[in-house]
Amino acid sequence: MGSRTVKIRVENDKKAVAAMPSYVPSVPTSNPSGTEANASRSSRMSDFGTLEQSLGFRIEDAIDLTRTGRENWGDSNMADSSPRTDTSTDDTDEKDQRFGRAQMNAIMASDSSDRSKDKTDQKTLRRLAQNREAARKSRLRKKAYVQQLESSRLKLTQLEQELQRARQKGVFISSSGDQSHSMSGNGALAFDVEYARWLEEQNRQINELRAAVNSHAGDTELRIIVDNVTAHFDDIFRLKGIAAKADVFHILSGMWKTPAERCFLWIGGFRSSELLKLLANQMEPLTEQQFMGIHNLQQSSQQAEDALSQGMEALQQSLSETLANGSSGPSGSSGNVANYMGQMAMATGKLGTLEGFLCQADNMRQQTLQQMHRILTTRQSARALLAINDYFSRLRALSSLWLARPRE
Repeated sequence: MGSRTVKIRVENDKKAVAAMPSYVPSVPTSNPSGTEANASRSSRMSDFGTLEQSLGFRIEDAIDLTRTGRENWGDSNMADSSPRTDTSTDDTDEKDQRFGRAQMNAIMASDSSDRSKDKTDQKTLRRLAQNREAARKSRLRKKAYVQQLESSRLKLTQLEQELQRARQKGVFISSSGDQSHSMSGNGALAFDVEYARWLEEQNRQINELRAAVNSHAGDTELRIIVDNVTAHFDDIFRLKGIAAKADVFHILSGMWKTPAERCFLWIGGFRSSELLKLLANQMEPLTEQQFMGIHNLQQSSQQAEDALSQGMEALQQSLSETLANGSSGPSGSSGNVANYMGQMAMATGKLGTLEGFLCQADNMRQQTLQQMHRILTTRQSARALLAINDYFSRLRALSSLWLARPRE
């Protein structure tokens, strides 16, 4: 609107000036002479004076007024248009700023989206790695569980076979009868199971020892294996001592052994002197000192065995006399009942010494193995342990053949 007003006003001024009579003569193309020019100039001046008098003001004032008006119009126009221009500029700057902010927001949003996407990818990769590790561990646990089940199945099968052999030997758990008999039967069966486990571990250690001897292993490695086998013998002596407290007759009778082994049984185990005789023939060559050591050990073992055997014979004789000198039974008078109970109490006390004899015999066997281990070298001890195991393995094999023989 301001620019249109200025233009309209300028056009009106131009029209007004054009409508006014022109007192400015056209400039001639040729220069007049000095006289004519002066005359013409004086004539014009007189005309301007006459015009000024008729209008009541001078021409210069009108020209100045026109100039002043034009300048005022230009200033007012600039004054009117300046705020609009500033406002337009401010709007443009504000739009530019908004556009810039929008671009910055878009860039920041894009960067944030990229970062969040990267984080999401990293989380996904970590989760996948964790899932793979969990799956691997699960497979390992499953494999171990399957192996454990297979091992348990084999042990269960072995226990069933041991129970079957125990039944064939005459070891039964009474389902009826007195409680003491039932308790003793459970103790005997528990020992049979433990002995089967001990025998399985014994076979594993002997196989390891045999492999070490055949591969000519070093003395240090061989010594460790020999010590383990010797310590394993200590375990069976400990198990026998526990079982004897529950049922000493089961241990003394050798029902946990095979029939062929029971033929050579002595007070619930092997005779140390007889075992040393077998080893002395297989341990050659021995030094003179070793030979004398083995011979002395054999002699001392024989003497200890004879002493224990005499003690067992004395116990049997005393027990027989105690039972033979008493009354026939608890029936009858009260005096006979008292005598009978006293007799049974005395016989029971004498039977209690059987556990002591068994413990002494096992201690002698254990000490014999330990002293033999000290006399022989590491490799000689390894060969001696292998010979002892082979001897008892042949006895068990002989029993199996005997039980499997054809019967008419």
